[in-house]
Amino acid sequence: MSGVDTRPQTRRAYIDVARGLAVLLMIEAHTVDAWTRVSAKHGPAFRDATILGGFAAPLFLWLAGVAVVLAATRAEVKLGSRAAAIDSICRRGFEIFILAFLFRLQAFIVSPGSHPVTLFRVDILNVMGPAIALAGLAWGAARSNAARVWVFAVAAAAVAMITPIVRAAAWIDLLPTWLQWHFRPAGEFTTFTLFPWTGFVLAGGATGALVASARVEAAETRVHVWHAVAGAGLVAIGFITAARPSIYAVSSFWTSSPTWFAIRLGAMMLALGVLFAALRSPYLARRTSGLARFGRSSLFVYWIHVELVYGYASWLWRGRLPLWGTAIAWALFSFAMYRAIDLRDAIVARMRRYREPDFQLTTT
Repeated sequence: MSGVDTRPQTRRAYIDVARGLAVLLMIEAHTVDAWTRVSAKHGPAFRDATILGGFAAPLFLWLAGVAVVLAATRAEVKLGSRAAAIDSICRRGFEIFILAFLFRLQAFIVSPGSHPVTLFRVDILNVMGPAIALAGLAWGAARSNAARVWVFAVAAAAVAMITPIVRAAAWIDLLPTWLQWHFRPAGEFTTFTLFPWTGFVLAGGATGALVASARVEAAETRVHVWHAVAGAGLVAIGFITAARPSIYAVSSFWTSSPTWFAIRLGAMMLALGVLFAALRSPYLARRTSGLARFGRSSLFVYWIHVELVYGYASWLWRGRLPLWGTAIAWALFSFAMYRAIDLRDAIVARMRRYREPDFQLTTT
């Protein structure tokens, strides 16, 4: 087998499509939470919708880890320097961390009435930024893709396993309050915590290293076959261990348990393998181009949709819809977000045209 990558250097569409599915799940999670009336938040339908929407965040974080390794690998080749590649990834992580506070500031201004302390609320970007920087350092610490797979896998497993211990640790009480929110849930001030959510980015790094090691298309196919098999194994292990007594003094299956971490990670690994296989078909690849575009604009959609779902823009129907009504509203709102991408791209294209100097010569 040749050691040279013979494939054209294009984006891997199945990763964009997976991120697009995460966008739809994110919108579903938020609309179901914000727009469904209290009386409809009971029963298996709402429970299943909540569990499904709950895959959005781990999928985003996991795919961010995949993208970190692929981007770092490309940057090392392009820049000719491993240090420069690490620096570019760490800078991206820092940028996302800063964006987290800008996002909270936007919410504070657009929807006035909140206490200024909400500016320090820990949301997904607060976790994603440091986790990306950590993944960049982990990538640089190993010299080969095989070593990187093990570094990321062990680090992800360690984060998942120590999460219940960290959350119950007495030393967290000694930290400043705003810093405690990064390690232990504190009501409305912590949508996410560093443990276990950082683990999904690190697990994505392992997947990214596997994909980056595939130099030819046949090798990438084999990677995804075995990757999916490993995912199925994680799901099985998760369910088996979930049925046994916990090894921790304090642990919650739905929040801090390593078993739930393993089940979600395994399910995502399986799903990526299915997407890779499905998008080998040109017909399906064309049909999912819209989802891929959603995925490429995931940060933009995240940025604008949260205030529209939870802010004053939707107060007329917030908390007033039956579950079936929320499902219809979710579909319509998702379409509106896709059209918002069209509007953004049109505005950006027009601004670029205005900035470009006109070198055209005219004659009279």
